[in-house]
Amino acid sequence: VRRSHVAVLPLSLVPDPVLRHRAKRVRNIDRTVVRLVEDMIDTMKANEGVGLAAPQIGISLRVIVIEIPGKDIVTLINPELVKRIGEREVSEGCLSIPGYRGVINRAQCVTAKGLDLSGRAVRFKATDLFAQALEHEVGHIQGALYTDLLASMDDLYKLEDADRE
Repeated sequence: VRRSHVAVLPLSLVPDPVLRHRAKRVRNIDRTVVRLVEDMIDTMKANEGVGLAAPQIGISLRVIVIEIPGKDIVTLINPELVKRIGEREVSEGCLSIPGYRGVINRAQCVTAKGLDLSGRAVRFKATDLFAQALEHEVGHIQGALYTDLLASMDDLYKLEDADRE
């Protein structure tokens, strides 16, 4: 299916209140939701992100998209994490907190469930970057940011501007 539009939407940045509210459940997967997902994918790719949650573009709905390099894009409507196993330390960033990364703990393995764009129930068991992205994006729809998981603000660091010489 060929799309006629590409929509890169502005990102909601901290301290935008939409990032701190629990997003609403999607009741009906209609054309509006399909268009939202397409716009989210365009926006995620344009910003070179691994994932994006609807609140990050100012829309308080429980919708996430994730693209792990070399894998198909995953869309989850009303996602939930049903299981977390283990713990590992990761360096994480967020499109809504540009220019920073933080060292936090994430699960080694997660199981997530939700609906795909056609309304079918789907379940993913994930490790590595996919597990991290699922935890991160589900956090967004719950009004949480990765910075909430920092043991100390010392674990947050500013990225040096790559363009500077």
